[in-house]
Amino acid sequence: MNFFVSEAIASADTSSQSSPYSLMVMIVLFGLIFYFMILRPQQKRAKVHKKLMSSISKGDEVLTTGGLVGRVVKITDSGYIAIALNDVYEVVIKRDFVTAILPKGTIKAL
Repeated sequence: MNFFVSEAIASADTSSQSSPYSLMVMIVLFGLIFYFMILRPQQKRAKVHKKLMSSISKGDEVLTTGGLVGRVVKITDSGYIAIALNDVYEVVIKRDFVTAILPKGTIKAL
């Protein structure tokens, strides 16, 4: 049994010399993969969502992240909007929680 351990230790002693640039190349490669797979798509989604937030106007039919569908009744400068769910109920939410602006007539179709 001891001879297996000594062979493992002996084989571990043989170290190979690698170039110092290989580590830098690998770090740059992982950085590029991280940028193109994670950061860039997230930045695009954030840009599209910001454009959606700025295009909300009174009378639009919207869908919220909570699943509420309603018509925008009031828009404030502080970033809140009032949504009429039906003739009786009105909800005030932050503008950031709007997921999509729906086509006109969607509420009636539901």
